[in-house]
Amino acid sequence: MFDHRMTRRESLHTLLTLTGAAAVATTAGLWPPTARSAALQRRFLIEAVAKSETASVSSLTRNAFEAAGGIGQFVSKGDVVVIKPNISWARPQKMAATTNPEVLQAVIELCQEAGAKKVRIADNTIDDAKFCFSVSGAADVAKITGAELVNPDPSLMREMKLQGDRLDVWPVYLPIVEADKLINLPVAKDHILSSLTLGMKNWFGAIGGRRGSLHREIHPNIVDLAQFFKPTLTLIDATRIMTRNGPSGGSISDVVTKNTLILSDDPVAADGKAALLFGKEPQNIGYIRLARKRGLGTYDFSELIQKKVRV
Repeated sequence: MFDHRMTRRESLHTLLTLTGAAAVATTAGLWPPTARSAALQRRFLIEAVAKSETASVSSLTRNAFEAAGGIGQFVSKGDVVVIKPNISWARPQKMAATTNPEVLQAVIELCQEAGAKKVRIADNTIDDAKFCFSVSGAADVAKITGAELVNPDPSLMREMKLQGDRLDVWPVYLPIVEADKLINLPVAKDHILSSLTLGMKNWFGAIGGRRGSLHREIHPNIVDLAQFFKPTLTLIDATRIMTRNGPSGGSISDVVTKNTLILSDDPVAADGKAALLFGKEPQNIGYIRLARKRGLGTYDFSELIQKKVRV
């Protein structure tokens, strides 16, 4: 089912080479056609904040996408969409070690409403996959929505050229690279080695091999992966954030409620904005600073179309 194809990636590369940022800006849907020529290089950053802890997470998610022009700007009828949450640990949602299942469900439903042919949930977990899926709530979400929860079988890994500064050939999780549209959906949390694990760090769950070895020189390795995996969107789940003892946590005292979602087509901006929720400046996080230097995005938010939504 996931036989390796390079046609999508090659076509995308060719399109971007020929048309540059115009292709991205035209599909973003954040400005009328008459204004597109003046804003070709601009990406967007949406911060959606719930006014109270009783606010609907589904409504918060939907409002974030509406502020970006609606899910239809990014997902088309017939698309195969892969959502990459962080469900690597067998932890319940309240521990903020895994992506909030309510956010995951809302994103799946939005993609289905946009006419997606299939929606898949894919993550190469650290703990036992079946256990992670069950405890994190992902299995229940798949059952409710009809989304396909992909088991990270070794047969779905293929050696691919990452062409990074440090990482060359590495096993990559096929469902993620073969998607028509890819949505990165991490939870925002502390990390003992990288300071924070947000969107770009979430790509550790999109590969196989000796992942533990990548924790040496972790910042450039994160950026090599972020350079390879190019999501359609990054949606950072900061409804609850883990402020210490990450990435697995273990105590509710490590968790702070933020009731926030950050949506962007700029992976550096998404991580940079989320870093502020922890009281950290983006330029002080090694991989965020390096990703900007390498041209993967920006944490100068004034360069972006910004919107703040309150629900």
